[in-house]
Amino acid sequence: MENSIARNESTRKVALVVGAQGVIGGNLIQYLSTLDDWEIIGLSRRGGSSSERVRHISVDLLDQADTREKLKDLSTVTHVFYAAYQDKPTWAELVQPNLTMLVNVVEAIEETSPVLQHISLMQGYKVYGAHLGPFKTPARETDAFHMPPEFNVDQQLFLEARQKGKRWTWSAIRPSVVVGFGLGNPMNLAMVIAVYASLSKELGIPLRFPGKPGAYHSLLEMTDAGLLARATVWAATNERSANQAFNINNGDLFRWSEMWPKLARFFDLEVAPPLPMSLQVVMADKEPLWQRMQEKYGLAKIPYKDVSSWTFGDFVFSWDYDMFADGSKVRRFGFHEYVETEAMFLDVFADFRRRRIIP
Repeated sequence: MENSIARNESTRKVALVVGAQGVIGGNLIQYLSTLDDWEIIGLSRRGGSSSERVRHISVDLLDQADTREKLKDLSTVTHVFYAAYQDKPTWAELVQPNLTMLVNVVEAIEETSPVLQHISLMQGYKVYGAHLGPFKTPARETDAFHMPPEFNVDQQLFLEARQKGKRWTWSAIRPSVVVGFGLGNPMNLAMVIAVYASLSKELGIPLRFPGKPGAYHSLLEMTDAGLLARATVWAATNERSANQAFNINNGDLFRWSEMWPKLARFFDLEVAPPLPMSLQVVMADKEPLWQRMQEKYGLAKIPYKDVSSWTFGDFVFSWDYDMFADGSKVRRFGFHEYVETEAMFLDVFADFRRRRIIP
């Protein structure tokens, strides 16, 4: 009996998902909830409604004292999945808050949980300079870091230094643009497209690609949020993946010039030639229209400011250069799943409709 108890304790896994209310953290919790051998704790500023499988904790990760106080009893955490993000206007301003939050979490959980096994860090193609302009493609995990400031790099360097001589290991997960369900999130491209298309249909106008002319024809890729969740847990529990970085993408490439008409068909819209315009500007006066649509179609009463991030849409649609990375390393290490990007978009749009987010 004692041996059985010991085995159960040794295989017990407790996930601390940091950034639980975002697209990435929310989908990660959803996936972990399907696995019987995980207990789940979600951290976020907003907190959440706890359930039988998930315990939510509201915490200000920028406050070291609050972080230590809220995490002081989490003595059984085995895996930290770090997906928190603090948005700021400039790249330089991103460094201090995003590094501080990670440091506060790691220091607090190291102090309180002697059974810590792994820390998973969510990054992105910013480590390759993808946000700065044309970069080497396909980007590979072995590519050199670029000139700072870059918080993704600083976070990884902190983990590498902190891990030396420790029993726990780390992994760095690098997705492309992540597509999935999530509200009030600054980086949700699917919601941008869905709301933009829904407004276009209500106004009786065709769906125009709003980005730079070159962006319509560049090669890029996406990362399905569910696929990302499965890959993240795989990397955190696979011994070969210890202290490694992995690009995680769907596995196919596309151009908006080919994808845009397919997305338009989902909304029964015609496609007109692209027209460069700032969504942040042209959508600034659409709140009254969206409120009327919510009443007309019985949509969920979500504030207009939370339903989409036009700034992020402008950012993605400005990439007039190729945006993709080599995803073969994770396959060589043993993770072989993929997702067809067109099907991903259509599935997410259908999910938005089921949730009454869009008509």
